[in-house]
Amino acid sequence: MILPKVSIIIPHHNGYNILDDCIKSIRKSYFSNYEIIIVDNNSSDNSLKNIELNDNESIVKSKYNRGYAGGCNLGARHSSGKYLIFLNNDTILNSNWLDPLIKTMESDKTVSAVQPKILNFFNKKKFDYAGGAGGCIDYLIYPFARGRMFSTIEKDIGQYDSIEQLFWASGTCFITSRKIFDEIGGFDETLFAHMEEIDYHWRCQLYGYKIMSNPKSSIFHKGGQTLSYKSFWKKYYNHRNSIFLLLTNYSLTNSIKFLLPRMILELISFIVELIQLNLKNAAAQIYSWLWIIIRFDTIVKKRYQNKKIRKVNDNLLLNSVIFNKSIVIEYFINKKKKVSEL
Repeated sequence: MILPKVSIIIPHHNGYNILDDCIKSIRKSYFSNYEIIIVDNNSSDNSLKNIELNDNESIVKSKYNRGYAGGCNLGARHSSGKYLIFLNNDTILNSNWLDPLIKTMESDKTVSAVQPKILNFFNKKKFDYAGGAGGCIDYLIYPFARGRMFSTIEKDIGQYDSIEQLFWASGTCFITSRKIFDEIGGFDETLFAHMEEIDYHWRCQLYGYKIMSNPKSSIFHKGGQTLSYKSFWKKYYNHRNSIFLLLTNYSLTNSIKFLLPRMILELISFIVELIQLNLKNAAAQIYSWLWIIIRFDTIVKKRYQNKKIRKVNDNLLLNSVIFNKSIVIEYFINKKKKVSEL
């Protein structure tokens, strides 16, 4: 089998060492028909000044920080591969990471994206927080992953080594078809960062495609190198974008039906943050709610765009790849800490 060309797109914002390590690991790949496109999101530390590029590597510079979504879209416009791989700059790749991803895409034209197994760089026996062995989501749009539920991260003992259908593939690393990416309209740049890949994969599924994992491919992720897990903005984007997805990707009936229980859980979370004196986190939630209210016109516009591409109704997804219980209740009240226990 002659495998097609792949464009590896790496959005970058500061941090020479992490990017250099990532590129060096890509160069050790057995698969050689690829190009690397580094998208500089207006870095302020001259981190690209000393990067030495090979012939199949290039830098695309943005005059402002487009975030993950905008950076990836910009990189895609400058790429030439049949397949696009979106990759975090704080990853280290195994030499055989590419082949399984490409072969899965080539073997099934109904697959729009494939994710590798993502392990933690600093503790290589554990899954990484950002994606684990593949993304799941509950009906109230709380994401979790095979190998990670909230703050509980499992040790990798082969329990998720089967190829499985997912709801989302992690933006840390996934492969997708250029044709499908263009059909769907790429990433929604309104989201800026966090959950933009979930939105993309949801729209792919509304269009009739499916998302897969292939644990035969594995990578290591350093995590939180660009934006700390404790950052105000990370909290803000996670809360805002999750509610945004609920209001734009479901049918109108389901958006209305699921919004109330979601906001009840939001309020409980807000109260807990206040009790624990995590005022920064509480402020991030308020800020996210205000954005939803003020930018309601953006929600209406996105709903109209999704209506034009929708071929699959909610019930099909709710009965297959969307977890139909509250993962918050399952985790915090029923004490289920692993996907295998659900």
